[in-house]
Amino acid sequence: MEPSFEDVQDFKDAQKGLISRLEPGVIHDADGKVVWDIDQFQFMQGECPETVNPKLWRQGQLNSMQGLFEITPGIYHIRAFDLSNMSIVESDNGIIIVDPLVSCECAAAGLKIYEAHRGKRKVMGMIYSHSHGDHYMGAAGVLPTGAVPDIPIIAPDGFMEAVLSESIIAGPSMRKRAAYMYGRALVRGANGHVGVGLGMGSSTGTTSLIPPNLLIRETGEEHVVDGVRIVFQMVPDSEAPAEINFHFPDFRALCIPETATNCMHNIVTLRGAQVRDAKAWSGYLDEAIVLFGDGSDVLFGSHNWPTWGRKELIARLAEQRDMYGYLHDQTVRMMNLGLTGTEIAEQIRLPPNLSRAWHCQGYYGSVSHNVKGIYQKYMTWFDGNPANLWKHPREAEGTRYVQCMGGVENLCSKAKDFIAVGDLRFAATLLDHATAANPSYEPAKELLAATYEQLGYGAENATWRNFYLTAAQTLKTATQPGMVAGGRTPLGPNLSVGQWFDILSIQIDGQRAGFMTAVVDFNLTDDMKKWRLTLSNGVLSRRQYKLDASIEDSPDLDLTLSRLDLLELLRGNKQPGVKVEHGKLEVLHDILALTEVTSGSARGPSQL
Repeated sequence: MEPSFEDVQDFKDAQKGLISRLEPGVIHDADGKVVWDIDQFQFMQGECPETVNPKLWRQGQLNSMQGLFEITPGIYHIRAFDLSNMSIVESDNGIIIVDPLVSCECAAAGLKIYEAHRGKRKVMGMIYSHSHGDHYMGAAGVLPTGAVPDIPIIAPDGFMEAVLSESIIAGPSMRKRAAYMYGRALVRGANGHVGVGLGMGSSTGTTSLIPPNLLIRETGEEHVVDGVRIVFQMVPDSEAPAEINFHFPDFRALCIPETATNCMHNIVTLRGAQVRDAKAWSGYLDEAIVLFGDGSDVLFGSHNWPTWGRKELIARLAEQRDMYGYLHDQTVRMMNLGLTGTEIAEQIRLPPNLSRAWHCQGYYGSVSHNVKGIYQKYMTWFDGNPANLWKHPREAEGTRYVQCMGGVENLCSKAKDFIAVGDLRFAATLLDHATAANPSYEPAKELLAATYEQLGYGAENATWRNFYLTAAQTLKTATQPGMVAGGRTPLGPNLSVGQWFDILSIQIDGQRAGFMTAVVDFNLTDDMKKWRLTLSNGVLSRRQYKLDASIEDSPDLDLTLSRLDLLELLRGNKQPGVKVEHGKLEVLHDILALTEVTSGSARGPSQL
């Protein structure tokens, strides 16, 4: 079953409440560089071309509707100024900001267009709905420069730990892959980038992290921020490890930032992240209906557009609930019948009512990769076939495929046969083996690029399209798309000392460090704590003591310094005034010299 293109309710909802558009729809940084340009997508107002899936084209038309919108009197939406939406709630003496976008410049532009129509108002509070960068990194753009303001900055319990895990510990790898997922290097146009399903793309401006100072720990917890009542729902391990939904009872407005978007979301994301709990996700949505459904007249989020009407919003929440519940339950049922994740993904179909619902279409998540994610959560990466237990790496396997095919020319010829009968999937598999075995063989690269392009043009899912087309572009140009935003975020001072050491530990080259041992004590005069770093067997471990603790074993290096002096030392900078009580500073330098930095710096933990 397919949704009807005659159903235009989404277009009515996406335009409802429009107050003003950003004209022109371009945002610059302080140096005049363009960090966001929504006008690049004006081409999508025309008819859908053959190079784009019609359903994905429709989603792009909706997501590219930009500007300042009134959701309900007192609550406003900034849409299409970035990947996510920023919401503004008017309070007694100012405003509350919800999810301040990816870039500071975009958040500032959103606040400016609001102030142009509603007047200048002081920011009295801020909410980070969850731990993904498009919901917190633009915060400095809407807050006064300098010291962190004395206002509640609200986030779910575990927020900073989740930021560390997903954005910093695994950040370099995720940001590289995200450049493919979000089509960072693709030209905006019918043959290239047409959005990402959740929005039109991600900005490239200045990023920040201002830590929260009020953590939500329980469902039902209520806070009053400058006269605005807010009731929170904890939804951890759904769309993010740390996440909240929240209700504004006096506005009869329910904000479900990213667990009920206007498309299927990811249970496992192509950029990389922990597999999410589809069963819990489904349960949270049912709980939201029970807690907030009867008290809400509008449902809005940090992506896409709102839904108005109590009956309508409850129906959407229920269908989203059933979608994630269905994917989970049927995957597990079929898994227990002996099918693998790949086999289940080929067989499973959503039931008719969900298949017909526009907000259940796979523009961002997909049935195929979500099912595989659910399978992975229970059964790991291994499909139970011993032949897949110890496979060769890509290049070695490709070399053997080429040998079996009688050479790379024969393999390419076979691939053309499969292309001729429309089996682009297997043609791509064959040609990937060819390019892995012989990366310089141009005919294979050209044929694989053309195959990827055709797969991309037909994809309903925006992230699949972006992956295919970015890979095709890389094959043609031999250039990599780089990384998405986040790599230069000045996170260091905002993290704990223990988190600094966690970052340092994952950058140690274990092979080089395997025969080295070292013990370093840091006595932090302002934190009144002692930290011991121990390097042994290629592993850097840490312990924390009271500052005056007596430790029987003497360290190789004993330093007394402030917390910020320690940060500069870990960054590889020598700071004057550091007191060396025992040993030589070179011991620390030797440890830092063992770090492998994935972001391209010569030495030292650059992510600090």
